[in-house]
Amino acid sequence: MAEVTALSERIAEQRVGGGDPRAMLGEFRRALVLVPLEGGGLWTAKFGGVRWVCGFTDEAALARFAQTRGSLRDAGAAGRSWEFAELRGARLLDEIIPAMEVPAGVAMNIADADGSMFFPPVVGIVPDTVAVGREAAEGPEVVSDHGGGRDR
Repeated sequence: MAEVTALSERIAEQRVGGGDPRAMLGEFRRALVLVPLEGGGLWTAKFGGVRWVCGFTDEAALARFAQTRGSLRDAGAAGRSWEFAELRGARLLDEIIPAMEVPAGVAMNIADADGSMFFPPVVGIVPDTVAVGREAAEGPEVVSDHGGGRDR
C-alpha cells in the first residue's frame, strides 16, 4: 500500500509545520483508508458538533486504536478482531460525508498523538454543499430593493 506510506509522510510533514496542505489533501483523496465497521456502518465519533469518520492509514494504526480503545472503555476491544472497510479518501469526502446529512469529517489515526490528522467539513475539503460555515465564507446575501434581484 504505497499510497498509505505517502499519506503518512504528508501528514508527518504537515504536523511539523512543513509540507503543502493541498498536497496532503490530494494524497488523502488518492489513499486507501481503513475504516472500522460497527453495527453495519462505519465507526464514527461525535466531537465538537461534528460526526467524525475514524480512518487509519494502515493496519498497525488501526491496531493502536483498538489497543487504546480497549484500555479506555472496553477491555475486550483490544483483543477482538476488528472488521474494516478499505475506501479511497475521495469516496469518503465526496460520497459518504454528504450522505451522512450532518456536519461530518474524517479523523485519521486518532490513537497516534504525533500522527493524527483531521479533515474537517469545510469548503475545500468536503463538497461545498455540505461544508459548515460556507455562508460566512461566501459573505452575506443581500436582497436588493430595486428589481427584486439578489446581489452579492
